[in-house]
Amino acid sequence: MQIIIQDLTFETIVGILEEERHTPQRVILNVKLDYDYSGDNFIDYAKVSTFLEEEMNKMSYFLLEDALNDLIQKLKVFHPQIHKIKLQIFKPDILSNAMVGVSQTICYSKN
Repeated sequence: MQIIIQDLTFETIVGILEEERHTPQRVILNVKLDYDYSGDNFIDYAKVSTFLEEEMNKMSYFLLEDALNDLIQKLKVFHPQIHKIKLQIFKPDILSNAMVGVSQTICYSKN
């Protein structure tokens, strides 16, 4: 089974520049979670979306790369049935002619 959360958009403090540390900016997250679904073994995409937004707001990451690594690790801890995670984080308002961000995909071996 694959959960897809696309264009999760909110404002948060993220970045290394002085202005970024004080002024929330828009971010967009895309998430794909592959896991083995069976009966009661499901992942609630609404809870995942809420978790990602709350965690980014709580942590106020300096780098998107740090946010990416931390969020992926926490998702796996909270949902050990995940065997593949793809997370993208974009800062759409940084450049006037492009949407920039980071992406990472991690595959875990099925036990």
